[in-house]
Amino acid sequence: MRIISYGGGVQSTAMIVLATQGKIDKVDAALFSNVGDDSEHPETNRYVREVMTPWAAERGLPVHELHRVKAKTGKRETLWQRMMEHEGDTLREPIPVYGTNGAPMSRSCTADHKIKVLGKWIKDNVPKDQLPCDVLIGISLDEIERAGRGRDEKWERRTYPLLDLRLTRAHCIDIIKDAGLPVPPKSSCFFCPFHSMNVWSELRRDKPELFEKAAELEDKLIERRENRGMDPVYLTRKGKRIRLAVIEAGPSLFGDGVFNDGGCDEGYCWV
Repeated sequence: MRIISYGGGVQSTAMIVLATQGKIDKVDAALFSNVGDDSEHPETNRYVREVMTPWAAERGLPVHELHRVKAKTGKRETLWQRMMEHEGDTLREPIPVYGTNGAPMSRSCTADHKIKVLGKWIKDNVPKDQLPCDVLIGISLDEIERAGRGRDEKWERRTYPLLDLRLTRAHCIDIIKDAGLPVPPKSSCFFCPFHSMNVWSELRRDKPELFEKAAELEDKLIERRENRGMDPVYLTRKGKRIRLAVIEAGPSLFGDGVFNDGGCDEGYCWV
């Protein structure tokens, strides 16, 4: 079996289009691991559910939306819930927050809410004699340095069809438009510390309610750590809270607004 790791962004959307056109070898399904309706950018979820899923289904390619389920309770756990309820006594937070020295800390969000979730579906649905199966990752030619990072899991064999076809992100946008589809927004959690300062500025301008929610999360992390005698952490490398670090962007003259820059289009974030 061949599975697309679908992140809801440009590159992985282009892979679905190419698969339905027979320009990528037969694909059995696309898997979208939703880290939570309270965590993913709302525009990404809307695009996946209202645009891509029905469009792909009409062409014979199912898009499955997956969720992390806690083994102990059998209930869904979103990344936002995990961040707000995290009671660990270590310096490690699930997302790559920045320390006072401006360096990002290690993270587990990608592994726990993306890779392991996809892996569970594959192990539950792909016959054992067909494992490892091909997992198609949407890394384009202009970001080739990201290919091959880390190691394949036992259940997967990662492939990079956009590199094989020598396609850039710009090519992917044209592929989506030529199929008559709207171009999806950049996909990532709205509170991801990997956002560039431009993205934070645009978020504050275009989605002030999400920006404030991210600021409240940062407040929660700082308060919780201070109560334990630990150093504060921040959502930007500026060493101060995002309400002070981020200046609201001016009017948008180019591009498509929020999340123009930086994301996890291929479904595996920055792996």
